Amino acid sequence: MKPGEQGIARLISATRYSWLGFKAAWKYEAAFRQELILTAIGVPLAIFLARDLSEFLFLVASLLLVLIVELANSAIEALVDRVGDEYHELSGRAKDLGSAMVFVALVSAALTWLTVLLSIVIAS
Repeated sequence: MKPGEQGIARLISATRYSWLGFKAAWKYEAAFRQELILTAIGVPLAIFLARDLSEFLFLVASLLLVLIVELANSAIEALVDRVGDEYHELSGRAKDLGSAMVFVALVSAALTWLTVLLSIVIAS
């Protein structure tokens, strides 16, 4: 994005760059594709399962968080790979921390879905 862009031109550029990021994630990141498919299944399921708007938002937000974190992890990995192919302890740590970030998001999503599903079962 050009430093001087403002207003609608900035918004258009930002949207274009975001779209390029989504395309790159889909093309190069198998985990992102899997998680996006999981989200595409999960959102309609959340519509069906949720008893109210807050449950729906919890279920969908947990899935979107996984996508956000996966995109951040993919960005970290791409940057580390760009810097060099040789092993460096900090490069390995950065990739491991990114992976841990995704794991925590997945556990959080699983706990959210489990909690909502259990509350539905207990209530019925």
